[in-house]
Amino acid sequence: MQATAYTYDPETRSGQVLLDDGTPLPFDAAAFDAGGLRLLRPGQRVRIETEGAEGAGGERRITLVTLQTF
Repeated sequence: MQATAYTYDPETRSGQVLLDDGTPLPFDAAAFDAGGLRLLRPGQRVRIETEGAEGAGGERRITLVTLQTF
């Protein structure tokens, strides 16, 4: 799934992305580290992987954030 980096805190290695429908979704340091990135700037297009179902009563959680490549 693709998204746009919205916020990023280099001290905690966490932040938020905006899904293409405008929904913000937070990510933690584990998801950031799984992608192998060193830095993330707001506005960058990223690829994310999630677990949990939006409509199944559970929260969707980002498990990986990495740069979108074409």
